[in-house]
Amino acid sequence: MANTKSAAKRARQTVRRTARNRKVKASIKGELKGIRAAIAGGKKADAAKLLSEVSSVLDRAAKTGRVHKNKVNRHKSDLASQIAALK
Repeated sequence: MANTKSAAKRARQTVRRTARNRKVKASIKGELKGIRAAIAGGKKADAAKLLSEVSSVLDRAAKTGRVHKNKVNRHKSDLASQIAALK
């Protein structure tokens, strides 16, 4: 337990931020799972449509600092090249 009023406040803030971060990261994982399933299934049209949705979720997470921007750019690039490789 926190010993000071300010430490107690920081602990409360940490709980809220952790919950928010987990929610965003879980959302990202779900989106990535969906687009990777479409790519694995060879559904190029579906994967291309999902790419814009995934990019939006990733960009929002990077904008708020939940995920590093370079990681987001790497994910988007990898997914785009995988979709382009589909026939």
